[in-house]
Amino acid sequence: MPRPLSPLGRLRVTITVFFALDGFLFAGWVVRIPAIKEQTGASASALGLALLGVSAGAVVTMVFTGRLCRRYGSHQVTVVCAVLLCLSVALPPLTHSALALGLVLLLFGAAYGSINVAFNSAAVDLVTALGRPVMPSFHAAFSLGGMAGAGLGGLVAGSLSPTRHLLSLTVIGLVVTAVAGRTLLRYDPPVTAAPGRPSATPGRKDPRTRRLVIVFGLIAGCTAYGEGAMADWGALHLEDDLGAAPGVAALGYTLFALSMTVGRLTGTTLLERLGHTRTVVAGGATAALGMLLGSLAPSLWAALLGFAVTGLGLANLFPVAVERAGTVAGPSGVALASTFGYSGMLLGPPAIGFMADWFSLPVALTSVALLAAIATLIGAGAGRAVPERPGTA
Repeated sequence: MPRPLSPLGRLRVTITVFFALDGFLFAGWVVRIPAIKEQTGASASALGLALLGVSAGAVVTMVFTGRLCRRYGSHQVTVVCAVLLCLSVALPPLTHSALALGLVLLLFGAAYGSINVAFNSAAVDLVTALGRPVMPSFHAAFSLGGMAGAGLGGLVAGSLSPTRHLLSLTVIGLVVTAVAGRTLLRYDPPVTAAPGRPSATPGRKDPRTRRLVIVFGLIAGCTAYGEGAMADWGALHLEDDLGAAPGVAALGYTLFALSMTVGRLTGTTLLERLGHTRTVVAGGATAALGMLLGSLAPSLWAALLGFAVTGLGLANLFPVAVERAGTVAGPSGVALASTFGYSGMLLGPPAIGFMADWFSLPVALTSVALLAAIATLIGAGAGRAVPERPGTA
C-alpha cells in the first residue's frame, strides 16, 4: 500500500492544484476571445486596448498582493484570490461593448495577477522547506492546466455559448477551490531559513536585496517577453513569411507550448544536476539559438524546430527567477519579479509589432533571442550573489 503523504507532500499537491486551476481558467477565457469580440462588436484596435486590461490589472495589484501575503499569509490570500478569479472569469461574455469588456478585464487581471503572486509565494516557502528545487513542477501544472482548458474550450465552442462555457468554468473552479482550499488553509506556510536568504521579510531599505530582486525580475521579464511574442506573432511569421497553411502555422505555438511543458516537467531533475545558475545560463543560451533558427530559417520545418527548442530553453527561466526573488525577499520579492515578468509580456507583442513595421517580422522576432541572451548574462552574474539551495548542484 502507498504510504500516506506527509504534511509537506499534501501541501505540494494542493499548491499544484491551484497552479493548474489558474492555467485552466485563463486558457478557457482565451479561447473564447473571438466569440466575445463578435459579441461586443469591437474593432481589432478596440479589442487590443480592452485586452490590455488583463495585464494592467495584474501589474497594478501584484505589489499590493505581496504586502497582503506578508500580513495575512500566502495560503489565505491564495484561496481568496482563487474565488475572485473563478467569479471574474464569467464576466467577459456579459459585456456588450469594448469599454465594458476592458473594465471587466481589469477585475479579471487583478485576480489573475494576485493569485499568481500568492501561490508563487506559497510555493517558494514550500521549496525552501523541502530542500528540493521543485518550483518548475508547479509551473508545469499551470501549463498542463492551460492545455486542458484550451482543449475543453475547443471541444465546447460549437455547442456552448461563451456565457455558458465560462459560467461552467466558474462552477468547476469554485468546487476545486472549496476542496483544495480546505487543505491549504489547514496548514501554515512552512518557515525554514534558506541559505543566502537575508530574511523572510527584509527591510525595504536593504539596497542589496532590492538590487537582487530587480535582477531576477529582469530575467523574468526577458522570459515573459519571449512567451508573449511567441503567442501573438509566431503563427503569423510562419504563415506570412514561410507560406504555412493556417493549421500548420498554429502548430508552431503548440510545439512551443508543449516543449515548455516538457522542460518544466523535467526542470527539477535539471536543477538538481546543474543548479540554478547553470540551468538559467543553459536555458537562456538554448532559447537564444532556438529563436535565431525559428525567426531566420528559410524552411518551415526548421522554423518549427527552432520554436520547439526555444520553448525548452525558456521553460525554467521564469520559475527559477521567481523562486530566487522569493528566496531573498519573500512575498515582496515574488511580487516585484512577477511585475517585471508581466511587464515583459505586456510590452513584448507591441514592441515586436513596431519593429516589424520598421524592419520585418523575422528581424523583429530576433529580439526574443537577444533578450534570452541578456537573461543568460544576467543569470550568470546573479548566480554569484545567491548561494544554491541544498540538494542542487
